[in-house]
Amino acid sequence: MSDFLLELRSEEIPARMQAGARASLEKLFREQLAAAGLKPGAITVWSTPRRLALIARDLPLATEAVSEELKGPKTSAPPQALEGFLRKTGLTQDQLTERDGIYFAVTEKPGRATRDVLAEAIPAIVRAFPWPKSQRWGAQSISTESLRWVRPLSGIVAILGEDLVETAVGDIQSGYATKGHRFHHPGEITIGGAHDYADKLRACHVLVDHAERQDIVRSKAAEAASAAGLTLVADEGLVIENAGLTEWPVPLLGRFDETFLEVPPEVIQLTARTNQKYFVCEAGGKLANAFVCTANIEASDGGTAIVDGNRKVLAARLSDARFFWQQDRKIALADQARKLERITFHEKLGTVADKVERVAKLARWLVEEGVVKGADADQAEQAARLAKADLVTEMVGEFPELQGLMGGYYARAEGLSDAVADAIRDHYKPVGQSDDAPTAPVTVAVSLADKLDTLQSFFAIDEKPTGSKDPFALRRAALGIIRLITENGLRMSAGEGDLLDFFADRLKVQQKEAGVRHDLIDAVFAPRNGDGGGEDDLVRLLARVHALQAFVGTEDGTNLLAGYKRAANILKKEDWHGSEGEIARTGEEDPLAQVDDPDLAPVIAAKMADRHAQDLSYTPEPAEKALTDALDAAGPQAAAAVEAEAFATAMAALATLRAPIDAFFDSVTVNDADEIKRRSRLDLLARFRQAVHGVADFSKIEG
Repeated sequence: MSDFLLELRSEEIPARMQAGARASLEKLFREQLAAAGLKPGAITVWSTPRRLALIARDLPLATEAVSEELKGPKTSAPPQALEGFLRKTGLTQDQLTERDGIYFAVTEKPGRATRDVLAEAIPAIVRAFPWPKSQRWGAQSISTESLRWVRPLSGIVAILGEDLVETAVGDIQSGYATKGHRFHHPGEITIGGAHDYADKLRACHVLVDHAERQDIVRSKAAEAASAAGLTLVADEGLVIENAGLTEWPVPLLGRFDETFLEVPPEVIQLTARTNQKYFVCEAGGKLANAFVCTANIEASDGGTAIVDGNRKVLAARLSDARFFWQQDRKIALADQARKLERITFHEKLGTVADKVERVAKLARWLVEEGVVKGADADQAEQAARLAKADLVTEMVGEFPELQGLMGGYYARAEGLSDAVADAIRDHYKPVGQSDDAPTAPVTVAVSLADKLDTLQSFFAIDEKPTGSKDPFALRRAALGIIRLITENGLRMSAGEGDLLDFFADRLKVQQKEAGVRHDLIDAVFAPRNGDGGGEDDLVRLLARVHALQAFVGTEDGTNLLAGYKRAANILKKEDWHGSEGEIARTGEEDPLAQVDDPDLAPVIAAKMADRHAQDLSYTPEPAEKALTDALDAAGPQAAAAVEAEAFATAMAALATLRAPIDAFFDSVTVNDADEIKRRSRLDLLARFRQAVHGVADFSKIEG
């Protein structure tokens, strides 16, 4: 067994591509070895800005010999079949093996040296590498068949044990030599194998392990801030990026002019992070005039010149940001908002100004109708009319990530109320599962109105998400609406038709992480077998779903579900729809059809049930009578509990039906030879189904 080292050295690999490149290298390597029948031990993959490295442990020195067998025609087959098989295999008839009247072509493949397998695998890996962006270079780049790599490939190290794997990719030959740090050790280094690779590079100021460099950036940046009495603002993405930009990371602390702190702290942090890859620091919970940059060398002056150069670059960036901040505040948000008439929102939906108008009216309506309680309607409308105004500001033009946030700052700067400024700032929230949903009433009204308008508008023009495509982020808007409604206890319908189905799908996605079964959401959400619409009030819906989940997890719930499915199967087989269905089928007048008072409907329904019982021409069996009595009690109790939103009580009412339905099926023949008994018992099962559907559509529940 031997360890194998592969290093692919090139010009700078973008930091954002390195994680994907590591995964691709391991995947391609495993595929090549598997195709040759080789299985390595542990595989380690590293990356720096200038190299990808892979170490595979415990590779055998050769592949095993294998015997391959190809089935041919029967010995009794026509000569043409045999001739075709011989042409295919390249064998003669006497080289075939006959077994059970069938010809077989058996070929023995001897084992191969692992070094030969690797020599073929390396070029295949390089040429198949799926870089997001790649390039050709040199004189050969004129040909479309020439080598492509993320940046010009300059060297290959391939060593099995201590032996060179001789291979070539284009005009690049493999060897034992690599190069150290570009400035500290630009010359060649001879590598002995996987055992000394990392240590020899470390001695030449290259830390090949990206995880080790990340640890250094994370810890040393925090230490530099702490030494100055400051706290580093944690940013793991920036840690990974700085580690991907350096082979020998050295975090250094610098200062910028304190007057720049008049600019909103988010602007300073974004300027430092996006443009310069700097960390920022805090003092006493507020942004400090300090930054941490990551050098790629161990400077002889301790980094003084590096810090000074970075300070000047950052100062230029911050000067631009301060200019934007000052210029934008000279124009009122209301005046900025007028410019939105020039921006098209969607060719079928008008301008951004048109959208603002719709959102403003909807935000006011949500407050005036009491959907969002505790908000001032005038403030909600004002915030909605100004919420998109910062889209035309200089600052948001430079940093689109700050939309909304800057509008909040500008609103506060011109003296608008905190409620309005906060609503402008937060009206895009929540933008993801990890983002907090707004709770301030004015903000909730504007955020909800904005997302509802987006969803309704695009559905109206039939621009719905399809498969993995969602160009207008409608799935995110739906999840935002769901969170705003449920986390603030807002009482409103989720919509109808396609929009309702869309909400149901998004709700399943959201609730899956909370451990809620999707079939239970269907049971409450979906229309119930012609028995009326399903639940579309999201707050009530989730309360019902949670109560249902608790119930079906009990013994009573499990057994009642089994009884329901048995009853439903019988009714389906007999095409029986109960009393109401028979009335419709025979053309009789429905006594409930003319009842306008909902309070009278249960009374009349109960009288109809009593009349039906009195009209029976036979004496019901005890279990039949027990189920009738249980339904008389449980049906109204469950319905009343649902109406009162006491869903656990509704489930408890259903639980009382478990024993009677079990006993009914144990002792009563539904399809009795007596037609009157049969119809009566089918009708009783339909009543049972109806009572259950009053709480949830059990046909949607799996199991």
